[in-house]
Amino acid sequence: MNIHEYQAKETLKKYGVAIQEGIVASTPEEAVEAAKKLSDQTGTDWWVIKAQIHAGGRGKGGGVKLAKSLDEVKSISNDILGMQLVTPQTSAEGKKVHQVLIAQDVYYPGESETSEFYMSVLLNRSTGRNMIMYSTEGGMDIEQVAEETPHLIHYEEIDPSVGLQGFQARKVAFNLGLSGNAFKEMVKFVFALYKAYEQTDSSLFEINPVLKTSDNKIIAVDSKVTLDNNALFRHQDLAEMRDKREEDPTEVEADEAGLSYVNLDGNVGCMVNGAGLAMATMDIIKLSGGNPANFLDVGGTANAERVEKAFRIILKDPNVEAILVNIFGGIVRCDRVAQGVVDAYMNIGDIPVPIIVRLQGTNAEEAKKIIDDSGLKVHSAILLQEAADKVAEVLA
Repeated sequence: MNIHEYQAKETLKKYGVAIQEGIVASTPEEAVEAAKKLSDQTGTDWWVIKAQIHAGGRGKGGGVKLAKSLDEVKSISNDILGMQLVTPQTSAEGKKVHQVLIAQDVYYPGESETSEFYMSVLLNRSTGRNMIMYSTEGGMDIEQVAEETPHLIHYEEIDPSVGLQGFQARKVAFNLGLSGNAFKEMVKFVFALYKAYEQTDSSLFEINPVLKTSDNKIIAVDSKVTLDNNALFRHQDLAEMRDKREEDPTEVEADEAGLSYVNLDGNVGCMVNGAGLAMATMDIIKLSGGNPANFLDVGGTANAERVEKAFRIILKDPNVEAILVNIFGGIVRCDRVAQGVVDAYMNIGDIPVPIIVRLQGTNAEEAKKIIDDSGLKVHSAILLQEAADKVAEVLA
């Protein structure tokens, strides 16, 4: 689950990470009040207005601007709120901005120059260990840095049996070229950041940029956090940060119905029970010349109600040209699933795309007979390859 920048910063602050202070607002009037309050708290007289959407690259789309007066705070907030913000990480239609973060200006003059760094904490799946990834090239797309100057990206893996060690945090600060008070502040920053990542059961904490201010403070100017959905039962406060407005409406509807659904950009709708079988189904569709339009796992209770709901969700995608239902009858009997498919078809009415149903397992032959005798425009199959071939046939 992704959360907004302002929520990520609130979480970081709880664990002792120094942040660029800010206050979220939903209207231009709230933005002005937030700016006034922020001035009282921090002394800032310039403010950064940041659109709050679940996507990076907001500045490139006009979603991050500097205001030098309260009038500009109101004007800029008015322009950003409600806009369809298009960034390199959104679709062509962009995302609607519902909130803005009014943040303090941290690029103030001082005795030394400011520096921007990149830092993230995530799981290295090849080693099964958490790692800190960091670079002197902050404020840039890390993908571009990795492609053009990979030697500027450093990694520090954490042994889970002992956790983050002092020498590792000092190594990070040293590789970033810091010294004096900035060095000490970076060591504290790294420890606090790793603690926040670990204790929130997150999948990713990304700070870009981490700023060394002109007075040698180390603060998080931006923050992207991805939480592990499987651990949210332990973090009710984090679960409540979910903003469904930022998610695909169809995926939200499926989630509320207890279905695991991910929208893709193909032309073959998939309805499967079991994540592994779903992935295998998507592979064989691709190998047979089609493209999966979705990942959809109906789970172990593929009754008529769930099958009907799954059909309706798949049919919301106008790109779907065929639907492949692939059910393995272990706990659930295939004949019951087959009857559920027939009942769902009758309830929905005339489904405008071909449906291929492959049922294997307990009572598979009885299930095939139910499908074949239904009189509906449904193709039945026993083998997965046979089902995939029929998909290719109806798409031809």
